[in-house]
Amino acid sequence: MFRKILIANRGEIALRILRACRELGIRSVIAYSEADRTSLPVLLADEAVCIGPAPSVRSYNSISAVISAATVTGCDALHPGYGFLAENASLAEICRDCGITFIGPRPEVMQEMSDKATARRIMHRNGLPIVPGTQEPVHDAQKAAEEAERIGYPIVIKAVAGGGGRGMRVAEGERELLRMLPLAQAEAQSAFGDRGVYLERYLNRPRHIEVQVLGDEHDRVVSLGERDCSLQRRYQKLVEESPAPNITKKLRDNLAKAAVKGAKAIHYTGAGTVEFLVDDQGRFYFTEMNTRIQVEHPVTEMVTGVDLVQWQIRIAAGEKLDFNQKDVEYEGHAIEVRVNAEDAMNNFAPSGGTIDKLVLPGGPGVRVDTHLYQGYRVPTNYDSLLGKIIVWGETRTAAIARMQRALAETIVDDIPTTVPFYQLLMRDPEFGEGNVTTSFIPEFMERIGHSLE
Repeated sequence: MFRKILIANRGEIALRILRACRELGIRSVIAYSEADRTSLPVLLADEAVCIGPAPSVRSYNSISAVISAATVTGCDALHPGYGFLAENASLAEICRDCGITFIGPRPEVMQEMSDKATARRIMHRNGLPIVPGTQEPVHDAQKAAEEAERIGYPIVIKAVAGGGGRGMRVAEGERELLRMLPLAQAEAQSAFGDRGVYLERYLNRPRHIEVQVLGDEHDRVVSLGERDCSLQRRYQKLVEESPAPNITKKLRDNLAKAAVKGAKAIHYTGAGTVEFLVDDQGRFYFTEMNTRIQVEHPVTEMVTGVDLVQWQIRIAAGEKLDFNQKDVEYEGHAIEVRVNAEDAMNNFAPSGGTIDKLVLPGGPGVRVDTHLYQGYRVPTNYDSLLGKIIVWGETRTAAIARMQRALAETIVDDIPTTVPFYQLLMRDPEFGEGNVTTSFIPEFMERIGHSLE
C-alpha cells in the first residue's frame, strides 16, 4: 500500500479522497491554489502545499506544479479526482516516468478514451452499439455537409477531446451545420486544445444512463449498476439516481454486460464509467467512457455499499478485487442533487461570497459531501459546485421523500444556491413518476414559469 498520496484537486472531491486515505491509514497531501488557502481540505490535511495562484492554468491544471508538489513532499502516488487533470494522459505518463503511481487507468487507455472518435471506433469494433455518425473527425465544411447528409439530420457536433457539453452544437439542417461547425471547433480548441469534432445523429429526448465499472490489474472487471443522469442543463448534470427508474430488467442487464465488455476490451483498471444514450424504444448506444471517479459516484456507493474511492486506491496499489459480479448486491434507491452556487430562477447565474450561516441536513439515509463551513468564502475562480446531498430509501418514493426532508433542513446563507430549485423539482409529479429524459429540465422550467436561455 502507498505511504503518501498527493491529492491534486480541490473542494468536495479533495475532501472525499482525504477521508478515504485516512480510513486506509495513508497520509495525504493537499495541493492547493492561493484561492483555496482556507478551504476545508487544506485545513484538515496531513500536509498541504501551495501549487500556484488562483487561475487553474497556473495551479490545478499545471502538470509541472502538480508533479513538483508530489516530488517535494515525498508522495508515492497521486489521485487526480475529477475535472482539471483527472483525464490527462500526459500527467499519468509523467507520473509513471517519475516513479509516482497515478491512481487511474494506464495513460494509453486514457488517451484512447479521451478521443471520443477513437473510443467510438474501439467500442463499435468490440460489439457495443454506437449512435450513427462519423468514425473520424471532420475538419472542413464540405466533408461535414456530406457526412451529415449520409447520417441524417438533426446532427449533433461534438468535440473529439471534449466533455461536459463544451464544443457541442445541434444542427437541424445544412445551413445551421455550416454556421455552427466553426463555432464548435473554436470552443473545442479553447476548452481542450484540440479543434477536432465529429458528427452524430441527434437523438430526440433520450435518456442518459451510465454504468459504473471497476477493473483490477488481474483482468477482473465488475459492473456496479447504472445511474440515470438525464436531468441536465446545457449538458451539465444536476440530479443523478441509482437504479435508473422505469427501465426493464433486460435493458438493465444488457447495459451492464455491454459496459463490462467494453472495459475488458481495453483492459481497464480502476474506477470508470461507460456512458450510454437510451432512446424511447429502449435501444441503447455507447457515447463515451470517463476514466476517472464521477461527481455522482455516491449514489452507487449508497446502493451497493462499495467504497469506490478506496477501491481506486487499492487497485492502483495492485490489490485484486475481493468480489466478483455475482457478489454485487443492490439495495434500495439513491438520489443525489448537486448544490451549486447558482440562482436557478435567474437562469442559473453563478454567485460567490461568504457563507454566513450553514446548516447541513442529517438523519437516517442522508449523506452530504461538501467542503463548506460557516465563514468560508466561496471563490469565483472555479466551478460552482458547493457540495452534494445524497439520500437513500428503500424505494424511489421513499428516497424522494427523504430528499424533500433533507432539502428543507439545508440552509446556506448568504449566497444563492440551487436548493430551492431542487425543492420544486422533488415535488414535480413528472419527476415523481420517473418520466425523465435529457429534455426534462428545460420543460420543467417552462412549467414553473422560468425559461432557460
